[in-house]
Amino acid sequence: MSGHHEFAEGMGPPGRHPFSFRASWGPDRLRDWLDPRKPTFLWQELTGEVDAGGLCDGAPCRGTLHLRYVPDRTIRYVFEFDDDQGRALRYEGTKENLRPWNLLVTHTTCFGTVTEVATGRLVSRGVTFFRLRDLPALLAVRAA
Repeated sequence: MSGHHEFAEGMGPPGRHPFSFRASWGPDRLRDWLDPRKPTFLWQELTGEVDAGGLCDGAPCRGTLHLRYVPDRTIRYVFEFDDDQGRALRYEGTKENLRPWNLLVTHTTCFGTVTEVATGRLVSRGVTFFRLRDLPALLAVRAA
């Protein structure tokens, strides 16, 4: 997913900066992942990389993806990564108000924040988008 972020006041240079992340995820046991009685229901660990203008370039990340269609119609990404100075940061992003008739918007737009892990202090806010032109590459990876 790619888009932009803007630093909170005093946390970095003003203006919009590029922000993107690439994450790999997928259930080991699909049956458990789809079973609402299991703690792993529509929840999955993820790993990947983050590029955040003014913060990091290709930083490894690790966290979770939670598809919460019921009860709150969201998809939630939470992962941690280190910036170029070694500061631990947390990204929390949400795809909101998921509706079947609006999949092209609600499933492709993610609003997020970056905070310091140690203090919880806001570093930046941003929005990322899943580009539909990337879908064939995503499906090819999932099929492998």
